[in-house]
Amino acid sequence: MTALVDAHPHLGVEPVLRELSIPSSTYYRWRQAEKEPCERRRQDAELTGKIRQVHADSGGIYGSPRVHAVLRREGIHVGRKRIERLMRQAGLAGISPRRGKGFTRRDPDAEPAPDLVQRDFTANVPNRLWVTDLTMIATEEGPLWLSAIRDAFSRRVVAWETSARADADLVLTTLEYALASREVAPGELIHHADHGCQYTSVKLTTRLVRAGIQASMGSVGDSFDNALAENLWMVIKTECIRGRVFPTRAEANLTLFEYIDGFYNPRRIQKRLGYLSPIEYEEKHYASQATAEQVNLKPRQPSLTS
Repeated sequence: MTALVDAHPHLGVEPVLRELSIPSSTYYRWRQAEKEPCERRRQDAELTGKIRQVHADSGGIYGSPRVHAVLRREGIHVGRKRIERLMRQAGLAGISPRRGKGFTRRDPDAEPAPDLVQRDFTANVPNRLWVTDLTMIATEEGPLWLSAIRDAFSRRVVAWETSARADADLVLTTLEYALASREVAPGELIHHADHGCQYTSVKLTTRLVRAGIQASMGSVGDSFDNALAENLWMVIKTECIRGRVFPTRAEANLTLFEYIDGFYNPRRIQKRLGYLSPIEYEEKHYASQATAEQVNLKPRQPSLTS
């Protein structure tokens, strides 16, 4: 209404207000509020600045649920609906993943491993269930193949590697990196993949046997049987790649490094992890485990008898 009055200064304030049936006291109260914003508006303006910072720090990825979670971690307790409203007013929004195209190539002569997971992608502790898959990143030099292993407990990317070729050497190198970075007890870990020829290769299956790792594979042509790995590709391609075609494989590799090792593992909070990042979730687990062990090792005081 004040904008309408400002747009017609030649008519005068009172005639415009009379035509709009608005009391002059109401108009001047609005004018005063514009000059001296109320406490709620000042708080909204300050909060919007913090929201913009959280949103920018995430690379424009976080929507209102994660922004709300980050602010709570920083000691700022506001309602979820208020965050949604302020983000909408500021033109800020998160990014939603989209399902991509699969690249599984099955070897008809290979004997697949049994499905030991049965779509239950949960684990009570780290290094009990790893899921793995391949995907392709477009570059002007040609395709760059990305292989990754994800821990079902924390959803952490345990290891990843890239190559110009989607072969058994790529998935084997990824496995070697994972084994070098984690403590795996023989017989306790399941390695779950699809029916791609890389995962049924003699090289990989032999290495799994030597490491005491149980091989597992889902059914043919069903992404739900490797859903946790497929979900990782949706996240990476939505939040990191975003439809880009990189000039070189080296540039794509650097972008993946900055996202996976610089953001996803250490900083990207997830609702299923209690709005912690994968590394934070694992650190919390190991900290609670250490505390429990200290309690169990604490010597008990002898009971007093009369």
